[in-house]
Amino acid sequence: MSGTETDNRRVLERLATFPRCRLAHLPTPLEPMERLSKHLDGVSLFVKRDDCTGLGLGGNKVRQLEYYFGQAIHEQADTILITGAVQSNFVRAAAAAAARVGMKCHIQLEERVPDVDALHRTSGNVLLSQLLGATVHSYPAGEDESGADARLDEIAKQLRQQGSRPYIIPLGPTHEPLGALGYIDAATELLSQLDQQSLRMDHLVVTSGSGSTHAGILFGLRAHGSQIGVTGVCPRRDAQSQQLRVAGHIEKLTSMLDLDPGVTPADIGLTDVSLAPGYGRLNDATVNALQLTAQCEGLLLDPVYTAKAMAGLFHLAEYGQISGKVLFWHTGGQPAIFGYGDALVRHA
Repeated sequence: MSGTETDNRRVLERLATFPRCRLAHLPTPLEPMERLSKHLDGVSLFVKRDDCTGLGLGGNKVRQLEYYFGQAIHEQADTILITGAVQSNFVRAAAAAAARVGMKCHIQLEERVPDVDALHRTSGNVLLSQLLGATVHSYPAGEDESGADARLDEIAKQLRQQGSRPYIIPLGPTHEPLGALGYIDAATELLSQLDQQSLRMDHLVVTSGSGSTHAGILFGLRAHGSQIGVTGVCPRRDAQSQQLRVAGHIEKLTSMLDLDPGVTPADIGLTDVSLAPGYGRLNDATVNALQLTAQCEGLLLDPVYTAKAMAGLFHLAEYGQISGKVLFWHTGGQPAIFGYGDALVRHA
C-alpha cells in the first residue's frame, strides 16, 4: 500500500473511533476501460466501480451512509430524515439503508431543477424511494440548504412529539461531513487495489457535488502519503464556490480525526466546464459522454452527476490537462436515467 505503515495505521485507528453500520458490498471493482481509452488522447482510463456498492442499486452514498447510520444506531434512533433533489440518489440510498436496518425513513425532495416533466417526478429514484417505504415531503426551493435543513428539524420535532427518535442526515456544509469518512476508507481500499494489481495512477477524476466524496478521497490519499492528482467535476455549483466547500470539509475532517493529511489549496482541483446550464440540466457534452461510455464499455452513467463528470474528464484529456493512467471514480446514480428518459430522447 502507498504511504508508510505508520500513516496507514493512524488513519485506520482514527476511522475506527466512529460508529459504522456495514451496508456496502466492498471492495468495489477496479477495471480498465480499454475501448473508451481509444477516444482519449494520451489517457489510459480505469474506473472505480462504486456503482457496485450493492444496497438499493448502489452508488457512492452507500459508503457515506455507513457512518450516518452507524451514528444513528449509536443514538438509538428509529427514524431517518434526509433531504435532496427530486431525483436524489442520496435519499433513495437512505431509504434502502433504513429498510435494511429496520428504521422508518422520511425524505424531503427539493425543487432544484426547473421545468421538469411528469416522468422526472414519478420514475427513477422517486419510484424506488416509494417502493422502499419512505415517507415523502416536498420543499419548494432548490438552492436553500439552510432552509431545507431547518425544515427537516421541524419534521423531526413533530416526530419526537409522536414518540419517534429521529436522526437527521443534514445537507448544509456547516455540519460535520460524517459521510466523507466513508471515502477516507475508500481511498485506503483503492490504494490496496493498486498495490495488488501493480498499478500506479497519475490522476483521479470524480464528481464533486456535496463535496463529501471528493473531500474524503483527497483527505484519505494524502493521509496515506499518496500524491495522486485529484480533480472534482462540478455538477451543481461553480468551481470557485465548490473549492470553498471542499476546503471546509477538509478542515472539519482534520478536526474530527485529529489528523492533518497535509492537503494544500493546490490539491483541491476542480472544473465546472460541463456544468452549464445548471444542476440536473442536460448539455451536449454530458449526453455525448453518457452515450459514448455506454456504447464503448456497456457502462451506464447518470445524467446529473457521473455523465457530467465524464464529460469533464473528456475535456481535461482533450486539452492535455490530464494524461497517463487516469482513474474515473464512478459514483453510481443510474436510476436517475429513467427520470430523464424523455429529456434524453429529446436531446439525442
